[in-house]
Amino acid sequence: MSFPQLRMESTFGQIALTIQKPVQEIEQSAAELSIQQPKAELDIQRTPGQLTIDQTQARADMDLKSISRRFEEFAQQGYEDWLSGLARIAQDGDELMMIENGGNPLAEQAKRNSESPIYDFNIGFIPSPFSVKINYQPSEVKLNWQTHQPVIDVKVNKPLHNYTPGSVSTEMKQWPSLFIDVVGLNIDEKSKG
Repeated sequence: MSFPQLRMESTFGQIALTIQKPVQEIEQSAAELSIQQPKAELDIQRTPGQLTIDQTQARADMDLKSISRRFEEFAQQGYEDWLSGLARIAQDGDELMMIENGGNPLAEQAKRNSESPIYDFNIGFIPSPFSVKINYQPSEVKLNWQTHQPVIDVKVNKPLHNYTPGSVSTEMKQWPSLFIDVVGLNIDEKSKG
């Protein structure tokens, strides 16, 4: 006894895809930048230093005096000598006026007027210490400045953007199919009957 068999043949379906890729173009222009820096303003005020040296006393110690100073000293010395001479003559006159009191005033006066004066002197320095007077007034500097902020101007350029979208198209490259056949089927004529 034979059994009937089914024979099937199938074909798979195939889809064809046509793909067009998207295109994107971006162009970025550089930004435009402008910078201006105003100069700073600087003002300097300076008073020059001043040095004064007074050596009048040192020159006088070395007997290098000016004419006006010599006149002053001579006048002062003459006045003092006149006063001391006047006092000496008055004293001598008083001593002679009282000669009756005894003593020998003429001899004492002659001895006193003939002796050289005794001067007290030790060590001396020419010129004397600190006879040169020095005075210094330092210089003064005043600075005034003013700074300015920079002027910055920026222009930003937008990017140029072009976009072409992609596309996908589909189609059936091969349609699916199924073929079925029955093999070994014996049909009796009796049974047909």
